[in-house]
Amino acid sequence: MIELLSLDFMRYALAAAVLVGLTAPAVGTFIVQRRLALLGDGIGHVALTGVALGFLTGTAPVLTAVVVAALGAVAIELVRARGRTSGDVALALLFYGGLAGGVMLIYLTPGGSTASLNSYLFGAITSVNGQDVWVIAVLAVLVLAVLAVFGRELFVLCQDEEVARSAGLPTRFLGLLIAVVAAVTVVVAMRVVGLLLVSALMVVPVATSQQLTRSFRATMALAMLFGVLATVGGLTSSFYLDVPSGAAIVLLALAGFAVALAVGRFVRRSRTRESIS
Repeated sequence: MIELLSLDFMRYALAAAVLVGLTAPAVGTFIVQRRLALLGDGIGHVALTGVALGFLTGTAPVLTAVVVAALGAVAIELVRARGRTSGDVALALLFYGGLAGGVMLIYLTPGGSTASLNSYLFGAITSVNGQDVWVIAVLAVLVLAVLAVFGRELFVLCQDEEVARSAGLPTRFLGLLIAVVAAVTVVVAMRVVGLLLVSALMVVPVATSQQLTRSFRATMALAMLFGVLATVGGLTSSFYLDVPSGAAIVLLALAGFAVALAVGRFVRRSRTRESIS
């Protein structure tokens, strides 16, 4: 670990890993509770169009990705809420449209090719610099602040939208809010695990935590812990093993889920035996 901290690029990468490890599972807890686990995937494909738009216009891809991803998230929420299209079909529209738009725009860019998108598709955390860390930090703090302020209202919405509506909560606003927060989270995490794997970091730590906890608050807290362990552990292993960091992070998170699943089953069986005896 001392060797890692002695390298500037690894210090930046570790800082980004911790921020993403905290933010993605925090948002993912609400997404999973609302049964939209694949929302991150859909938004990730739309963000790809934003990245390609940044290359085409010569602006920062992160900024264009935030704008396009947020607009895409708002569109999917409006289609889901107002139209006759179900959530999974609306997500499929995001998948196809976002990927096709990104490929088309990158080929319209002078000298551009799909190779330009690789670091955003699969992550390139070791290429993160000081400016990137500041951008990630600002966006992460913004996301966590929104969750802290509107956490109770979002919890009710994700539990049961009809109950939230009958309680007088602004369900349309809250639905759009969680969609936009998820979009910002996807952009925050895209340099760490990549747009194709970002949904895993939003879902897997939450699924892992659910095997061991019962309350919503405990699930979120433990998911954030698992998220940090996965990102830091995956980054560290990728450095020493010379493997892709995004894949290492996701595979480590999946390994944690397998362990938690086994432990959770053992604990539940033990409790059942005790209650019978």
